[in-house]
Amino acid sequence: MLNLSWSKSLLLNQPRKKVGWFLLSAIVLILDQLTKQWASAELTLREFVNFLPNFNFTLLHNYGAAFSLLADQGGWQRLFFGVVAAVISLLIVFWILRLDIKKRVELAGLSLVLGGAIGNLWDRIVLGYVVDFVDWFYIAADGECLPFFYSMPFTQSCHWPAFNIADTAILLGVACLLIDALFTKE
Repeated sequence: MLNLSWSKSLLLNQPRKKVGWFLLSAIVLILDQLTKQWASAELTLREFVNFLPNFNFTLLHNYGAAFSLLADQGGWQRLFFGVVAAVISLLIVFWILRLDIKKRVELAGLSLVLGGAIGNLWDRIVLGYVVDFVDWFYIAADGECLPFFYSMPFTQSCHWPAFNIADTAILLGVACLLIDALFTKE
């Protein structure tokens, strides 16, 4: 008798009912690309424009990964990060298609991560870098910055690395996945 148990694990779970989750990914992608186009058209590279208290807009080109990891490596990282993002995006699509439709928090998290990953992947493929433009900062009374923040020369301001809508969606998506993992019974 032929064992088909492995094939059951590959079956899709109500793919037509997942359209809304892929729509969420598409909305993230569209918002990300529209805001990056706006930032590229309206902002000057590395100039700060005050937006709200503790928030600036500043156009930056990130040739690396998160926190500009490997940004100064000569170009090979563009292909590497592009391939990694493409593979992860395909795995997430497959994961979404296999999930039970009742797992809304997990589906939301995966959809947000997917939209953000594709948004940054698009930048890497088309531009060769990721457009970042949101600068979040605080004033440090003692001049010492918290971990992962960096200080601006001649100021007491501590800045989080610049980010974009795709990065925000990925962060929110990972938060949803952690919440789901920690608070669901399965």
